[in-house]
Amino acid sequence: MDKQGWISRREVAKLLGVGGAAIAAGLPSRVMAQATKTALVIGIDISDTITLDPARQASYSPPMTLQAAYEALVTMEPGDYINLKPMMATKWERTPDGKGWRFTIRENVKFASGNPMSAEDVKWSLDRVLNIKDQPAQYVANIDRVELVDGKTVDVILKDPNGPVLNTLAAPGFAVLDRKLLAEHGGDASKDAKEKDKATAWLNENSAGAGAYRLVRWERNQQIQLVRNEHYWRGKPAFERVVIRHMGDSAAQLLAIRRGDIDIAFNLIPEQVATLKGDANVRLEQLASLDFVYMALTQNPEFNKALAVKEARQAIGYAIDYDGIKNALIGGAALRPAHFLPIGINGSTEEIARQIGFREDLGKAKELLAKAGLADGFEFEINYANAAIAGVSYQLLAQKIQADVGRVGIKARLAPVDQVNLRTQFTTGKSPGGVLTFWNPPAIENSLWALATVERVAKRVHWTPPEDLVQLVHQAASESDQKKQAELWVEYQKRMVDQANHFILFQPIYQVAARNSLAKVPVTAAGWLMDMSGVTPKA
Repeated sequence: MDKQGWISRREVAKLLGVGGAAIAAGLPSRVMAQATKTALVIGIDISDTITLDPARQASYSPPMTLQAAYEALVTMEPGDYINLKPMMATKWERTPDGKGWRFTIRENVKFASGNPMSAEDVKWSLDRVLNIKDQPAQYVANIDRVELVDGKTVDVILKDPNGPVLNTLAAPGFAVLDRKLLAEHGGDASKDAKEKDKATAWLNENSAGAGAYRLVRWERNQQIQLVRNEHYWRGKPAFERVVIRHMGDSAAQLLAIRRGDIDIAFNLIPEQVATLKGDANVRLEQLASLDFVYMALTQNPEFNKALAVKEARQAIGYAIDYDGIKNALIGGAALRPAHFLPIGINGSTEEIARQIGFREDLGKAKELLAKAGLADGFEFEINYANAAIAGVSYQLLAQKIQADVGRVGIKARLAPVDQVNLRTQFTTGKSPGGVLTFWNPPAIENSLWALATVERVAKRVHWTPPEDLVQLVHQAASESDQKKQAELWVEYQKRMVDQANHFILFQPIYQVAARNSLAKVPVTAAGWLMDMSGVTPKA
């Protein structure tokens, strides 16, 4: 690998004016020396990164890297989450039989390897996602099959012709991969890909895409490195090199952005953001996200008998001081939807959330505890990661909830867990009580949020949703009339709030700090944080 630009930790310490203690505290073993206008350095918590294989990705921070290295058929421009834009497809229309979508594939595109991109690569890439059957496959479960029409045309045939799929295909998980290159490294897209595909280990260190940058290294909980794709179809990318540095401590990000050691900081807390407002070298890029942080509660009586009672779970929902979380912990830079549909998409507004969502009501919480036969309260465990989200540590959030529910006699035991172990425990349904975690959209599509709650997320909390609720979600997803669809989504949210397995704590309005040496920082709520290809230095 090209190591040009690397300097040692000791040299970095001299440059930054820090000593051995600071090195021991967490500087990566090797740090990229910044050369003016040639390197982009980003500070962000990437502790949730467990893979950089698009077909297996289901975490929060990796989509930013994947969007830089890969390109999908279609995309969404920052701020416009309704009108799809061309990417690897130049146009799309319904198939002649109306059962799917026909994509015309862009010509004269090369992958970073130099291999030409073709319709065959598109089909192979989507087949691989579908046949590997990891979490991204669940997002496109409506796809029946992918067919080649000719050398530049691909049909995506749907199980339900009226069901959603276009918005989902904009996500980096459905990017077009270099099938020839991956075939050399164990890639497989056959019906047996779940067992036969062996490309993930290679994709964790390399990329096989046509994006602006090419992945060359990932060191878990340290950094991700990318270099310029010299074959990029839209022209020469702005930077020779991009380094995404893992910085779980927001104070470290603040120091680094002030000193110019990083160009962009993603995880600053409100108090730190406020200190930057007079800094002539740094500006703030604000973004109303579609992400949210929530607490999930199991109802498995073998784990916790009290949580198996709906009224007990509802009591927790009414004991939480949501305004205190928003104002004291987030500095007011947040919204709070009623349930799993973030504010800003159809059927979810602040007014709807006020009408049907949980709110702080200690009297009601105590009434519900009495109704559950638990007037003296009960005890449950809250698991959370040793990490931060939207500038707030999960531990601080857990401590706030612990204090809130304690006011009505509910005792919360705090149990921090490694980020990867937390996800494994939660996704396999082994979390014994509550789990603090996040949701960020793999694509902007209501049904992805809603179906998750009645399918895989329901299993994680040991709940079997009634069939009429599942049908309600499918009915809403297929409804073409926007007003009727909104009404159906409101009804879905009412049902989910009553069920009380999930409590949305906040939907952050991100405040990303950027050095003024950058001309453009296109942050986005589309699910991948930022369009890396659009970041440019000032001339």
